[in-house]
Amino acid sequence: MIAGRVLNVLRTAAAAAAALVMAGPGAAQGFGQPKAPVFGEVDTGHLVADLVPEKASIAPGETIHVALRQRIDKGWHTYWRNPGDSGEATQIKWTLPAGWRADDIVWPAPDRQPTGPLMNYGYSGEVLLPVALTAPADATPGQTVELTAAVAFLVCEEICVPEDAVLGLRLPVAATPGGPHPQFGKTVAAALAAAPKPAPLTAVFAREGEALKLAVAGAPLAGADFADAYFFPFDGTAIDHAKPQAIERGPQGLTLTLTPGYGFQSPTPPAELAGVLSLADGRAFEIKAQAGALPAEAAGLGPPPARAPPAGGGGELGLIAAVGFALLGGLILNLMPCVFPVLAMKAAGLARHAHERREAQRQGLAFLAGVLATFLALAGLLIALKEAGAVAGWGFQLQSPPVVAALSLLMLAVALNLSGVFEVGTSLQGAGSGLASQRGMAGAFFTGALAVVVAAPCTAPFMAPALGWALTQSAASALVVFLGLGLGFALPFVLVAFVPGLLTRLPRPGPWMVGFRKLLAFPMYGAAAWLAWVLTVQAGDMALARLFAAAVALALAGWMAGVAQRRQAQGGRPVLAGSAAGMLAAGALAAAVWPGYQPASAAAAPASAADIPYEAYSPERLASVRAEGRAVFVNFTAAWCITCKVNERTALSTAEVADAFRRTGTVYLKADWTLKDEIIAAELARHGRAGVPLYLVYGRGSQDGVILPQILTGKTVVEALEAAAAG
Repeated sequence: MIAGRVLNVLRTAAAAAAALVMAGPGAAQGFGQPKAPVFGEVDTGHLVADLVPEKASIAPGETIHVALRQRIDKGWHTYWRNPGDSGEATQIKWTLPAGWRADDIVWPAPDRQPTGPLMNYGYSGEVLLPVALTAPADATPGQTVELTAAVAFLVCEEICVPEDAVLGLRLPVAATPGGPHPQFGKTVAAALAAAPKPAPLTAVFAREGEALKLAVAGAPLAGADFADAYFFPFDGTAIDHAKPQAIERGPQGLTLTLTPGYGFQSPTPPAELAGVLSLADGRAFEIKAQAGALPAEAAGLGPPPARAPPAGGGGELGLIAAVGFALLGGLILNLMPCVFPVLAMKAAGLARHAHERREAQRQGLAFLAGVLATFLALAGLLIALKEAGAVAGWGFQLQSPPVVAALSLLMLAVALNLSGVFEVGTSLQGAGSGLASQRGMAGAFFTGALAVVVAAPCTAPFMAPALGWALTQSAASALVVFLGLGLGFALPFVLVAFVPGLLTRLPRPGPWMVGFRKLLAFPMYGAAAWLAWVLTVQAGDMALARLFAAAVALALAGWMAGVAQRRQAQGGRPVLAGSAAGMLAAGALAAAVWPGYQPASAAAAPASAADIPYEAYSPERLASVRAEGRAVFVNFTAAWCITCKVNERTALSTAEVADAFRRTGTVYLKADWTLKDEIIAAELARHGRAGVPLYLVYGRGSQDGVILPQILTGKTVVEALEAAAAG
């Protein structure tokens, strides 16, 4: 024990000496004395440093990343935010024009650097330290601003040398957000993607005698390689860095045995253990562990028990119940407004075969196959993203502006086809029979796939707990639950196709189908327009202009395809028109999915339709408001979630609800998941949900939020707010 304390004193002295060195003449030259910036690379002695931008320009109000790039001499290293037993972290002091803002460094996961009896944390070779820079809203397009960073490094081999540089970067201000920097854009993006991030993990620590146990569990860790797992604490006093970290594997996590640092020897030991968990496969996660009982799924104690997430999540379901819930949710999903246009197309197709039982059954099975294949493909992609450490949930594909743009064009193409502008897989002589009814088995399969795609923005009752449970289980269990969801979704049409009494009730085919087909085009035009609006929320007005240009090109391609088909029907050889149509369509799709969409500029949160003011959600804001003893209503929503928008218009925009908010003093927080947000995704997963909507109400004295139904009414909200205010 005495030797350990002596070593702690030595480590403290080493860290203090390094800090004094960093504060000495060399650092002062970088931070204190005037020095002209170098707009390019600077060789400081044992590394070469420069500033590299994520983008070639910046727009007023936009946030981009500029990275401090270090190319360190072989055998030398610099330090992480917590340097370990000795050393000092790299420091940056920015000099920016008025109104500009620089955030903290986004630190990459460090390497271990043992030095004698000490363990340090840092970097060797090449490392990028990105920093988010925000331009003021009144920045003048056309000007070029100069950004200056005075940087102080401690560069070490067997000896440590303080080095410094004053780096400059000239950054043009453009009227609109631009694309990635041609030389450094991918490099900075890769550094940001690899940086440790929060994930849907549960982290708990506990003292056991002289040891400190840290348990981390969650779906991203299922099946991971823990052979070289390591915990890098943010606080340099939390653990004895030089001591080994023993690893105990669990079915969905691991437990590390650490040696407490002198921070745990104080009368008030840390209440939280925060840092980075690094794995051998290159993934790294930011974690914040709270004191508590260690979870079994992280300690090698057999399969995890069925534990319910807070306030009514999906953790208690089990496989059979989850499949049952998914089946019911799939059935109800047929009633959601986003699915109606496609299902009406399929109904028209079945009507054509109402008195051809065998063909109707084949169409029903093909539709089922399309639904199941698409659901399983979505499930497989979700599982792969989870295994890769990403945080994703139901509707995740609609968080990507290129995907939203492509889907908008797909809906437009379907609408043009239904309007008779061009035909798919059929001749002009059969044009009046409709898309879904004339393309045979392939058409039925495509309609099933399309129905699933357009159903993604909707979440039906029973779906949320089922999918939330599925995405915390093994891949096999998750696929079974998604299979149940697909079966429920396709079941009504399969029943109609296989039950003669239902099939014969459909109207006979006739001239009415021509008009009905064209009528169905208008909901598809509406779907295309709605997705265009979602794109503006995600990526701003310039993205809408880009999409409109692609839509005009696609419409022209459709018209030219129709001309080619009519000429062919008359015996001509429309090679030129058909080729031009194909090239135009390909160009339109390429323009829609080409990278370069930028997040829309964040604006101040407006009042809702019924004058209910809200604030942007963050875990810190939620904790702050609850610490004040106030009730809180949290709305997890997204612009592409139709169920969310219906609830906001019908239940959260009434005078009664607005009055209840004012009367109870409840704070309204909105968690917008329109774009990918790992913090929101992790919170959804913590409550057993895989998508939005989710509504939580926190009472004045309650520990956990109460989950409200997915389909809200004004009465439900008012009663929940009054109960929360009463404590």
